[in-house]
Amino acid sequence: MNPLLLFVFVLAIYLGLELITKVPSQLHTPLMSGSNAISGITIVGAIVASGESGLLATVLGTIAVTAATINVIGGYMVTNRMLGMFKTRKDA
Repeated sequence: MNPLLLFVFVLAIYLGLELITKVPSQLHTPLMSGSNAISGITIVGAIVASGESGLLATVLGTIAVTAATINVIGGYMVTNRMLGMFKTRKDA
């Protein structure tokens, strides 16, 4: 396993946790909708990482693909719900 990939993985975990804990709840939903594009890039990077030789790289890459996919789907669900709050309701 390439030590640089492991370093980038650990650094991404640390920075992600630090960033998420510092975001106020009022900004979470708009930031979630904006992070969908970044998570799409993360999926591509995770697929590349999971194609590296070695069991550890494959396992970490697979975990990263799964986590990024869940993040993208959850982000779109939250964004859809947020936009639904702005629609006017028609009483029938």
